Amino acid sequence: MEALRVIKGDATSPQAKGPKIIAHVCNDLGGWGKGFVLAVSRRWPEPEQAYREWHRGRAKNDFGLGAVQLVQVRPDTWVANMIGQRGTRTGSNGPPVRYDAIEHCLIALAEHAKRLEASVHMPRIGCGLAGGKWERVEPIVVETLLRQDVPATVYDFD
Repeated sequence: MEALRVIKGDATSPQAKGPKIIAHVCNDLGGWGKGFVLAVSRRWPEPEQAYREWHRGRAKNDFGLGAVQLVQVRPDTWVANMIGQRGTRTGSNGPPVRYDAIEHCLIALAEHAKRLEASVHMPRIGCGLAGGKWERVEPIVVETLLRQDVPATVYDFD
């Protein structure tokens, strides 16, 4: 099992050869407009468009906590929209992050990555606007990706 790589840089510009998946956490309300998604949208319009269509069609698709949508943005690069937060604000149920949903997302993402022979690249998912703690997320990343022989890199933006 490889170790989790943590480097300084921009997760929307993955530092690796071969196929790559950029993973990030989305909310279950259809909202897109703060945090890491802004960097994604500056680089490619497709992930936001696909996410909004996915949310609009939610009555007839799998949109919801734990679901993953893979959007191809280049011949060798995909963005994984992962529904891992309930709402957008901290309330009586704590922060929006849902660790169990992130785990389900990453289990599915590992299968996509193996099929595509891709490495996974991400910011510290679930730890920005979602309010999660990296001490809780990192073991999930290790268990779901690295133990499945999917190389993963976390990017700390300067």
